[in-house]
Formats: sequence, structure tokens, C-alpha cells
Amino acid sequence: MKLLSYKVGRDLRFGAIQDQGLVDLAARMPDYSSLRQVIAENALDLARSIAEESEPDTSLNEITYLPPVPDAERIFCVGVNYGNRHQEYRDGSQAPRYPSLFMRTRESLVGHLEPILRPPESDQLDYEGEVVMIVGKPGRRIPEDRAHEHIAGLTLMNEGSIRDYIRHGKFNVTQGKNFEASGSVGPAMVTMDEISSLSDLDISTRVNGELRQQDSTANLMFPFEQLIAYISAFAHLKPGDLISTGTPTGAGARFDPPRYLKPGDVVEVASSAIGVLKNQVEDEQIG
Repeated sequence: MKLLSYKVGRDLRFGAIQDQGLVDLAARMPDYSSLRQVIAENALDLARSIAEESEPDTSLNEITYLPPVPDAERIFCVGVNYGNRHQEYRDGSQAPRYPSLFMRTRESLVGHLEPILRPPESDQLDYEGEVVMIVGKPGRRIPEDRAHEHIAGLTLMNEGSIRDYIRHGKFNVTQGKNFEASGSVGPAMVTMDEISSLSDLDISTRVNGELRQQDSTANLMFPFEQLIAYISAFAHLKPGDLISTGTPTGAGARFDPPRYLKPGDVVEVASSAIGVLKNQVEDEQIG
């Protein structure tokens, strides 16, 4: 099942993709105010049964996509998690013992088909295609062999980065990762009953149709289960939290000369099990 959050006019809704259309679950599940509440109250099976018994209410062309969980409480991001990307840095360092983590704000991410913004402070907006876990069952100190029980579904992220701002801080990347609307997430949450395996998901990124990134989660240094165990050691994971699992080699900063995004560029992050997240770049307007 593919679930999404969206707007029709100013009205915020959540629904399920069915027969190339969209079933309005918000109208049929009045006791639930958001997809996050559906996840938190373990009502995904109810949402599925309602969606399967309903005809689509609207076309996907008539909505404005939001991030699948627009009110996610925390957005955890993992850096340099593919083995070949670690080698890409060519600094001679050993493979890391622990994941590299940072946080993103909700305001830094837009939905599918919405513009991502290049800020006036920098011309170094870069792309990073990633697979994202959406937490379902809450938990703390989750063992790896139980981690799959805590995943509600998967989605995709273009973990947009402002490269020069990443280098401003000696020990953090926060400022370069949190410019407003600099990245995107979506298009939908694919529930885990449609995911055959977490260990061989394909992930790719195209810019204007040109393949820039391509890899498989089989090559993660820290697989999904290990990430959940590690993060839940210090944080009580909550329904709707996002964990973005890292990007493969091939970001624009790694070309010589770098190939940063510019207005009009179209970025597509894809995984065959999840879908395609597509956004066009625009310059942020001031004033």
C-alpha cells in the first residue's frame, strides 16, 4: 500500500493510491487527524481495508504533494554510509565503527513535484538520493533482530545540501543541511508488506535525465537494522520519525569541476520498490 499526505487547496489530507487514483482516507477515517496518527495508533491495516474497498476520489494530478509524514517529530540522517562513498573521500581513513548522524528540520524538506530552492547565499546546492525508513512501532534500545518490527514503511529523499555551508563548521554539517526547502521527501510511504527485502533495494539519482548515482542497500556499511539499534540506544524512536540511510557516490560535489544544481534542473530519486521522487530547482525569492 502506498500512503501519502497532500493538500487540495488549503485542505490538508492523507490518502492511499488506488487504481492510479487517490482514496481520501482522511474523509473515511475521521478519528485520525494525520497519517502520523494512523501509524502511531497501529491503524495501517484499517487504512488498507478501507482503501481496498473504496473507489478513488481524485486524480493524483489534482493534488499538492506533502512529505508523507509532514509532521514528523524527528528526521535523523546518516552520512557516508555506502562503502564506495567512504572510498570516494580518499582520505586514507579506516571504515567507521559507528554511523555519522545529523538532524534535519521539517521545513528543510518539500514534497514530490514541489520546487526545491537554491538560496541566494550560495550557488552550491547539491543532490543526494536516499532510501528513508519511517518508524512505526515506538521503542528504545531496540535489538537488531527486532528492528524490522519498528519500520512502518519506506520512502525516498533528495537530501539536498548547500556544500559551502557544510564546511563552515568544524564538527557539524547542520547549517548546510537545513536551508529551507533545500531537499525533498516522498512521493509516498510504501508499507512494509510490499517490501520483499531491506538488504537489496536499488537507489538511483538522475539530473535532467542523466544518471548520477546508482547503488544498492546491499552495500550499506550500516544496514537498516543496525541503524535502528544504534539510534534507539540514545533516542526513543517514535511513530512517524524518519531515518534517511545515506547516499551513494556521485553527488555533484565529487565531479571535477563540481556540478551543482541550478534553476530549471530536474532531480529524480528512484527505487523500483518505492517509486520516483521528482523535483525541479528554483531560485529562492527574497522579499
